[in-house]
Amino acid sequence: MNKKIFLEAGQIVGVHGVRGEVKVQPWCDSAATLTPIKTLYFDEGARPVKVTCRPHKNVALVKLKDVDTVEQAEALRGTVLYLNRRDVKLPKGRYFICDLIGLSVVDNDSGVVYGECVDVTETGANNVYHLKTTDGKEVLIPAIPDVVKKVDIDGGEIRIFAMAGLFDDEI
Repeated sequence: MNKKIFLEAGQIVGVHGVRGEVKVQPWCDSAATLTPIKTLYFDEGARPVKVTCRPHKNVALVKLKDVDTVEQAEALRGTVLYLNRRDVKLPKGRYFICDLIGLSVVDNDSGVVYGECVDVTETGANNVYHLKTTDGKEVLIPAIPDVVKKVDIDGGEIRIFAMAGLFDDEI
């Protein structure tokens, strides 16, 4: 599987203070995810920049190297920052959403291929995988241990237990 090396970390949405610090709306689990990262990237990974990050309410406050004034920081508003996936240590059982998209969804017991994961919705309680079935229907799969039995990114599949009602076969 061809994984992207650089992933969208978030977007600069404002300026904080007078020394060039920017507010970044994180596009990851939380602003705290960005705290240990020392390098972010502009232009889809083409231009690295050294950073220090700290969470603040629902955003990350990021100090970019060589951005030292409000004017320099303001000029970056709307810019998307990228991270290198190797700089993020995911806990066991956690995945980058972009790595789930395109995986085959397979019955854990029979090996029957139901279709492909085409999207993921983050609901707060648990994620929901959007399955496009082999006949073109969309089925929502709750990403809970009772249903999702194994995620194999390298093997290209999500193995599930198709509990009653999941495919509208029973009520």
